[in-house]
Amino acid sequence: MWNRTKFIFPIVMIALCLAAGPGLAQQGPPQSPKAEHALPKAGDPWWKHAVIYEIYPRSFQDSNGDGVGDINGITSRLDYLRDLGIDAIWISPMYPSPLVDFGYDVSDYTAIDPLYGTLADFDRLVSEGKKRNIRVIMDFVPNHTSDQHSWFKESRSSRTNPKRDWYIWRDGKELGQPPNNWQSWFGHSAWQLDPATNQYYYHHFYTEQPDLNWRNPEVRKAMYDAMRFWFKRGAAGFRLDAVSRLFEDPNLHDDPILPGTNAYGDPNILHKYTDNLPEVHEALREMRRVADEFTGDPVLISEADEPNIIELTKMYGRKNDEIQLPMDFQIADVNKLSAPDFRKLLNEIDRNPAGGQPHYFFSNHDQPRQWDRYGDGVHNDQIAKLMAALLLTTRATPLMYYGEEIGMRTTDPVRKEDVQDPIGKIGWPLEKGRDGERTPMQWDASKDAGFSTAERPWLPVPPSSAEYNVQAESQDPGSILSFYKSLLALRRGAPALRDGKYLPLDQDNQYVLSFLRKTPGNGDSILVVLNMSAEPRTVRFALDVQGVKESSARPLIAVPKIAPESTVLTHFTVPAFGVFIGSVH
Repeated sequence: MWNRTKFIFPIVMIALCLAAGPGLAQQGPPQSPKAEHALPKAGDPWWKHAVIYEIYPRSFQDSNGDGVGDINGITSRLDYLRDLGIDAIWISPMYPSPLVDFGYDVSDYTAIDPLYGTLADFDRLVSEGKKRNIRVIMDFVPNHTSDQHSWFKESRSSRTNPKRDWYIWRDGKELGQPPNNWQSWFGHSAWQLDPATNQYYYHHFYTEQPDLNWRNPEVRKAMYDAMRFWFKRGAAGFRLDAVSRLFEDPNLHDDPILPGTNAYGDPNILHKYTDNLPEVHEALREMRRVADEFTGDPVLISEADEPNIIELTKMYGRKNDEIQLPMDFQIADVNKLSAPDFRKLLNEIDRNPAGGQPHYFFSNHDQPRQWDRYGDGVHNDQIAKLMAALLLTTRATPLMYYGEEIGMRTTDPVRKEDVQDPIGKIGWPLEKGRDGERTPMQWDASKDAGFSTAERPWLPVPPSSAEYNVQAESQDPGSILSFYKSLLALRRGAPALRDGKYLPLDQDNQYVLSFLRKTPGNGDSILVVLNMSAEPRTVRFALDVQGVKESSARPLIAVPKIAPESTVLTHFTVPAFGVFIGSVH
């Protein structure tokens, strides 16, 4: 663990913003060439106040001209991430892999794929990150390996091999019939017949991704040792892929069949016997004990697409001894601008019975980008700022996806022959795969947006990169990137946004989501007002019950501009898709 320098929000700049009115406040404070990071409250782990940034390594920065991003490319962009205000990066898998699922089919858990670099490159990334107060979080894939992993090669070699029980092998029901009706997440049966031993192995995902048998203690030990390997090299934690799928029903009950068919033409089923079994929590507690062996408050983040808040909060553990940051897919998948829906979910997670830290996100490598999902086709840029404000002002550890800060959009392939993602190859045209949200980072308006000097990068750079790129947006005070920088600077400098309570306001409003971040002690609180409709809306706030004595709010960030007379708390008007963040005492 390294010391964190306290960020002191520039008092003079706040004064300038307030004196100049909401016009300057809209732009936010200019960024220092070396943005400093906030000092956590005494006793708080670093991850509680961090902003985490997911990097898809194939697509962030190519340093050697082969058309694929790599570790040294990430290292070369650390100054950008520091100046943006990022505290930690989560990097999608970089382990050796046949790349059937672009790294989520791991063939060696304690090495780096040469495509991305070397262990020495990784060590340098961690070292350079520390110099900038940026931690490195690894992606860990505990549910399955590649079929090219040495463990599986041994396992499939014979029924009596010592590693046979490291995976899930079963006889078929009858000749040519799999053991039951379980389906792969990526289409068709989850069982694959291996002719050499005439048994089926189970794979929740691709055929080339056989599931590990987590009921085998040797498997668990091997995986925990792999975690220790990276902790010892300086990893600050792990994002745990697909952890709810670690266990399956040992009695092989058929999953219930639901109406209709999926994009692959299979009957819809409820994954009742292959997802979220109680045994998962025992494994998570063991993983947490491994993390707790190391200093520096290592963090575990779970990919937990749980169906409701009750199931999600179980991931924290009964004694907060499992996952510190379960990813909240409930918030991520609202997929419409709905103040009531967001309010309901924010209230639920803020009052979660486990008392755990919320962890919100809107985009990642498996989901179409939020610019498209929440945009209306006309006001997408303004809506992107609104979604940024929602993510970065609530009481949560936020997770950003590379490029969302510049308004990158989903750009799907137009022809099946251009598809890289196997999901798209299997499900085309109903399922076009995930290439669209994995396109290269857009750094400037040059060829391939400054991502690579290769003749052809692994995925094409979208035409939108001519306008939406880091260089252009850095020079535009009204850009999405400038808005993110202002918002992240405010988040670092305002105690109410770091430590304040979340207090929902005007809870019957169908169009405007409003809340107060109540500061500890007697300092200023932050009022957040988000208009999720295409019309101006007027709201009224009675904040005296919250200890607020002022009659109006002082703008800190407001887009579009709001006239001073519009910020009177008893008659507060916010423009269409408007964002207002202001100070109240």
